[in-house]
Amino acid sequence: MKILITNDDGINSDGLNALVEALSNHEVWVVAPDRERSASSQSITIKDPVRIHKLGERTYTCSGTPADCVVFSLNTVFEKMPDLILSGINHGANLGIDLLYSGTAAAARQGALVGIPSIALSQCSYEPPFYFDRGAAFLAKNLDKLKALWHEDHFININIPNKSEGVLEAKITTPSQTRYIDRISTFTAPNDDLLCLMNGERGAGDEDGHDFGAVDAGFVSISPVYLFPVNHREEEVYRKAEFKKLS
Repeated sequence: MKILITNDDGINSDGLNALVEALSNHEVWVVAPDRERSASSQSITIKDPVRIHKLGERTYTCSGTPADCVVFSLNTVFEKMPDLILSGINHGANLGIDLLYSGTAAAARQGALVGIPSIALSQCSYEPPFYFDRGAAFLAKNLDKLKALWHEDHFININIPNKSEGVLEAKITTPSQTRYIDRISTFTAPNDDLLCLMNGERGAGDEDGHDFGAVDAGFVSISPVYLFPVNHREEEVYRKAEFKKLS
């Protein structure tokens, strides 16, 4: 299988390297950011040139975002499209609302938008040690099944508990609706500008059947994520509203 691997942690990420090693029996291509691009979401570069630099056979860096890695490599590096795109393995979870911000998820979303089966992978820990080899082995063992399940208009978001041993068992989940509680620290610069640093914590929420609860219980969370948000119930409410005409 011809596989493109990218991420948002950068070309030197241990999580990316674990995927490359676990999939060595496939034709693996790597196009990853030349530096960390976490929380870049679906940002793409449209006004500045993007540099694609060849490091070795089938290995490249990209000066842009994770979404750029997909957009530009598919239109330059590849003569024939890959069979699959993998993004990760990310340092830290991408659960629920994280999908709006995550560069890891965005690269998978970008691949799915052009009709290529795409999977985002995240290791659910922010502190070492990271057991990326186990997450990569789980992915490799289930790769054919996941590719067969994929269809147009969605990507697959996988979150892996950071366990050094024990069984890794999958649970199909829905992205959690838990929100973050933002904390902003401020400092005054010498010129009186306000300098702001963001921190925060995940708030309490309903986790039954959701990705956050599954990972917390030790399961690998697998969420099919639709590319085009739709809410038909709300659409009907809006259709019944009377909007004033402008003549």
